[in-house]
Amino acid sequence: MAARKTPLKASTPVPKVATVPPSLRSARGVANWKEAAQWLRARGIEDIECITPDLAGVPRGKMMPTSKFTSNTSLALPSAIYRHTISGEYPEETESFRYEPRDSDLKLVPDLSTLSVVPWESDPTAQVICDIVNSDGVAVSYTPRNLLKRIMGLYRERGWKPVVAPEIEFYLVAKNDDPDYPLHPPKGRSGRSILGGQGYSIAGINEFDELIDDIYHFSEKQGLEIDTLIHEEGPAQLEINLRHGDPIELADQVFMFKRTIREAALKHGIYATFMAKPIQSQPGSAMHIHQSVVNIESGKNVFTNPDGSPSPEFFHFIGGMQRYVPNALAMLAPYVNSYRRLAPNMSCPVNNAWGYDNRTTAFRVPVSDAQARRVENRLPSSDANPYLALAASLGSGLLGIMKKVEPTPPTEDSANEGSIDLPRGLLEAIALLEDEPAFEEVLGKDFIDIYVGVKRGEFETFMQVISPWEREFLLLNV
Repeated sequence: MAARKTPLKASTPVPKVATVPPSLRSARGVANWKEAAQWLRARGIEDIECITPDLAGVPRGKMMPTSKFTSNTSLALPSAIYRHTISGEYPEETESFRYEPRDSDLKLVPDLSTLSVVPWESDPTAQVICDIVNSDGVAVSYTPRNLLKRIMGLYRERGWKPVVAPEIEFYLVAKNDDPDYPLHPPKGRSGRSILGGQGYSIAGINEFDELIDDIYHFSEKQGLEIDTLIHEEGPAQLEINLRHGDPIELADQVFMFKRTIREAALKHGIYATFMAKPIQSQPGSAMHIHQSVVNIESGKNVFTNPDGSPSPEFFHFIGGMQRYVPNALAMLAPYVNSYRRLAPNMSCPVNNAWGYDNRTTAFRVPVSDAQARRVENRLPSSDANPYLALAASLGSGLLGIMKKVEPTPPTEDSANEGSIDLPRGLLEAIALLEDEPAFEEVLGKDFIDIYVGVKRGEFETFMQVISPWEREFLLLNV
């Protein structure tokens, strides 16, 4: 039997325990450079990844020793990283799409509120998301994080703040080192490849228990909060829901979650993909966005009147979504593959309708109490850059409020029975984005010109590839 410890007498002095500053206990974020140095030193961090999202949402940046990071070293990237395609090519200049003549540097400014560890690295490593400014310290308007901040500023001018909650779907697939071969689901713990029809199946999630444990573990280490995780309709298709909050913070979380999930999957010898349509004849992957707007001073939901009824702003927000989101679809469905998801009978809306608790509509109003009244945008695909998707969606709703756009009556039945009310391909979507004059008010001309130029360049690289469909049906028949 273990010896019983003698209890402390009242007169016995209790040893003082050093108080750990909150800045050192936090998994994510510090207030200033002094706290950053303490935070890094307490964790024995050796290297820092200074990253920022490019137009595709790919992390770009630099890695450096901790000592260099905390010595106020200037960080810079060439402006050209915001003008190349997802395949790394640089489109030809046009009248509106131009390169910076000198390809001069843009400066990285670390946002210390995003500082966190990189839990999958073997050496102690941290990461921080950076904003982009020019040599004069002015925010570069066409970068994704700054664009979303611009939208937030437009709401703030009215005394408002948007609140969002993204839901991100993705597939787990077996490793594939030859792009000519189709993707297929990986084997789970049962030793068999999971099949479709597993929507909300706990057994489907349990097939990948160890991987999901790593996702939770990596997320906790970075201070990322998962609300729920479910199995979706497709084989080995999962969905992670994030808690509602500030759009910048939530875009940062999606940006980091994508990286986290990919790394966790690689640890288990499989891929995680956020392609909108990775597997033929299976449902695509979406990034649904729940949106509301609150008054900054009172905290009250702008979509709700004092008596609990829907406000005019609520209906104008929906009207703006209906009017402008189809024209901003290139930011919500940014690749050729994205439009394979937006097809009839594929568990996604192909319309610009809205309705109460109607999942066939593009814009769904979930059942909620008056303070939680919100609008869910079901059009974005999971391949979208989260900063740009939120900017386009919130910007469209704001335009509706600014211009008092009236919505159509809510759809009571299925909204997917008629014709497709959306662009059917990337080129059409690009043209709609470019030709909508109202977008210059919220997105700015610089961003639109650069984004459209890059997307046209991506389409041209896609057109250089001959698909299996062409070889199957044209080779011997035409």
